[in-house]
Amino acid sequence: MKTGMKRGLMTAVCTGLVAAAIPMSAFASTAHYADSKKIAGDAAWSEWKKDWETVATDYTKVAINPGADATKLNFTWQTKADNATPTPVVKIGLSKKNLRAVRGTITKVDTKYTNGVQYVTNRVTVTGLVPGNTYYYCVVKNGVDSEVRSYTLSSTDDVKFLVVGDPQIGASKGQTVDGAVNAEDGGAANTAARNDAFSWDRTLDIAYGQNPDTDFIVSCGDQVNKTGKVKEEEFAGYLNASALAYLPVATTIGNHDSLTEDYSNHFTTPNETGLGETKAGGDYYYSYGDILFIFLNTNNYNAAEHKKAVEEAVASNPKAKWRIVTIHQDIYGSGLDHSDTDGMILRTQLTPIFDQYDVDVVLQGHDHTYSRSKMLYGDGQQHDNYEFQLNETGDDYDWEHAFDKTASKKIALYPEDSDAQAQADLEAFHKDNACYTIEDTEGNQVVNPKGTLYITTNSASGSKYYELAKTQQDYIEKRSQNWLPSYSVVDVKGDRLTISTYQITDDGQVQPLDDAFTIVKN
Repeated sequence: MKTGMKRGLMTAVCTGLVAAAIPMSAFASTAHYADSKKIAGDAAWSEWKKDWETVATDYTKVAINPGADATKLNFTWQTKADNATPTPVVKIGLSKKNLRAVRGTITKVDTKYTNGVQYVTNRVTVTGLVPGNTYYYCVVKNGVDSEVRSYTLSSTDDVKFLVVGDPQIGASKGQTVDGAVNAEDGGAANTAARNDAFSWDRTLDIAYGQNPDTDFIVSCGDQVNKTGKVKEEEFAGYLNASALAYLPVATTIGNHDSLTEDYSNHFTTPNETGLGETKAGGDYYYSYGDILFIFLNTNNYNAAEHKKAVEEAVASNPKAKWRIVTIHQDIYGSGLDHSDTDGMILRTQLTPIFDQYDVDVVLQGHDHTYSRSKMLYGDGQQHDNYEFQLNETGDDYDWEHAFDKTASKKIALYPEDSDAQAQADLEAFHKDNACYTIEDTEGNQVVNPKGTLYITTNSASGSKYYELAKTQQDYIEKRSQNWLPSYSVVDVKGDRLTISTYQITDDGQVQPLDDAFTIVKN
């Protein structure tokens, strides 16, 4: 039976403009969130509140990220500079008593992120792993070995991974837990991060418990809520999730991650292209058996760079049977805030790229709702009349308007109902951005489709949820917003890729959120 990191074995786009980030619309609905007191027993929540004092100030949690292929893993962690070893070390081997030392590199962390204390980021890439073997490993922190854990590298012929969206640790600010309003203050006083880190850990524990043969996690972005501010405790809360000590996680840069280089202090991504970059990083890719994974930083609107990154990724593994792209902004979603605004503009730029390079599935986040598209491909027409422009101060985009390049005028994205001309302009904007064709398919299995499947993930932590768009778009097959955290499971076996999605009730029950959907390529 295939196994992942087993818990029981562990211990002994537009024009030349490039956005810094894509923030929430002012119209985002955050009235619903996961109240950790509500979803936890009193004892568990009380214990966590005590633990949070320590967790919030521990900046040394280890992140395990995929390597360039299934034979490699990346390890990243921070340590205080005054007692750090000159060269970081991960020890790994086929038995606990025979661990070889793998050495890496150290870079300094800007002290503005760590309250004036000098930390360094440790990075180690382990190579030469062989599918089918169980490895034992530990991380050396400040000269001290961590507990030895095990990692079973399963067969690449049968791959299962979890897909999660927008844990956004710290986003439940302003919501009420324990009769008090969640604050976004720094350190342990960031009670919003405390709430969301608890819920995030719970979701991963349940999802991993239901799928113990999981190989890794794909995150569709917004790991944390910080928007350029120093909020190291949000990363600490994210990485504290117990499942992340057992499962590699492939992260996508979300708009809330994008504004700060602190993101790259915590994660090491393989095959970095140097394209599509913001302060947090850029586009990257890796192969896992017969699957090519491509991660695009769509907070950068330069579609030409993203096309180069996809081309580079495909050239690295041209015979990969499956091509899966992960982006943060949902270009085919059904949330109220983004699917008809920034997502729509990106849609016209990215759809032709995904068509050209035969992308099978695109995984998305951003809208804090769940949706599954129909099989979609482009209409072969040019759709470049509109763009987003910078605001008057030049430090962000004007999120209230699109810009009609042909008529040289702004188009209000949220016009008054009584403004007939503005409503007509908005309708023309929507019509011009209808750049897709819906493939004629039936049922929950498609064979050798021409189009691409788009999945938009809801929040895995429930730190905040958005409303669905008032009208379900014609490109959407299934959508849902039940104000519950959810996750998807993707199972790839040979010529079949199946994706199933589940939600977690307040009492911890796992319920199917959508019918399983299968793509067959023979």
